[in-house]
Amino acid sequence: MRISSNFDSGNIHVIRAESPQDIQLSIPKDNQSEFYQWFHFKLDTTSFVSHQISILDLAKSAYPDGWDNYQAVASYDREEWFRVDTEFDGDSLTIQFTPEFEHVYFAYFAPYGYERHLDLLAWSQKSIDCQQQYLGATLDNRDMSLLVIGQPEAGKKTIWVTARQHPGETMAQWLIEGLLERLLDDEDGLSRLLLDKAVFYVVPNMNPDGSYRGHLRTNANGINLNREWANPSMENSPEVFWVKQKMKQVGVDMFLDVHGDEALPYNFVAGCEGNPNYNQTLAGLENSFKQALQTVTPEFQDVHGYEKDKPGEANLTVAANAIGHEFDCLSYTLEMPFKDNIELPDSVYGWSPARSKQLGEDVLVAMRAVVDKL
Repeated sequence: MRISSNFDSGNIHVIRAESPQDIQLSIPKDNQSEFYQWFHFKLDTTSFVSHQISILDLAKSAYPDGWDNYQAVASYDREEWFRVDTEFDGDSLTIQFTPEFEHVYFAYFAPYGYERHLDLLAWSQKSIDCQQQYLGATLDNRDMSLLVIGQPEAGKKTIWVTARQHPGETMAQWLIEGLLERLLDDEDGLSRLLLDKAVFYVVPNMNPDGSYRGHLRTNANGINLNREWANPSMENSPEVFWVKQKMKQVGVDMFLDVHGDEALPYNFVAGCEGNPNYNQTLAGLENSFKQALQTVTPEFQDVHGYEKDKPGEANLTVAANAIGHEFDCLSYTLEMPFKDNIELPDSVYGWSPARSKQLGEDVLVAMRAVVDKL
């Protein structure tokens, strides 16, 4: 029996693995950070034997509430990720599993690997409507890549979509994949209409270093990128620096920053109610976007979410707040669950890559509802 994580986004520490019923693990912290929650490892073992895998010391993890009612995901082929029996006692997460094959992968959520990221960029640029641009290098010297979709013309709106500032929130890039597949479908009437009215600037992965390293929340230097938007630096947060520099060049009429939430079992958005410039016009745009998304999919709701900031008390280091304030535009954080959408549960897959991708397609319908008002 062997447990390993020496691969793209792998992250686990073996405390003891003496028998299938006595496997004890822990989750290493993000580099130079106290955050830990993302795990991804491979178990090589005997098939059709019951295993008990315990991940310890989770009361001090980044989001302990995220483990309640959570089910880990597993895969034999790294394509289909299904939920497995999982229990949490307040500090230890215990997975009970009988593998059908000798090699099985486990993860916090279905991974979105760096090679798939590169494949998505390469596939996208084959569209006549899409251009891949290099913005700059990360701390680990990986590319910060931007997809520009549509032909810039006078009068067109500028819509920005970013994902995976927090690298462990892989559902965010799965959403981007679905959004791109629809937006780049030249036979889709909605996409053609949107590209007649707007140019899309899409950053599929804001944090490629953290993604590859198996981090939950930070980049290579242990920096939470979603607290860097007031004053990004080349020393700590070049990822944000490059993207914000490009935003200043081309402008922003709408911004959607895509994330995953560890604890809340819902899809929801967080707006900019606490921004100093927030007004009735922006409130109207927010409501139009939410209402359209609620109409097109029951996966989205607007009852459960984060507590709204009081007027003038927004944290302007957060991406959606910072960009909404600086560009006086509609700006949203979109959150998806690590667990499942409790309103439409799926006992086999939970919230999944397929559902994330479908939500990405549906988001374009909500954008259509507001594009003429931006």
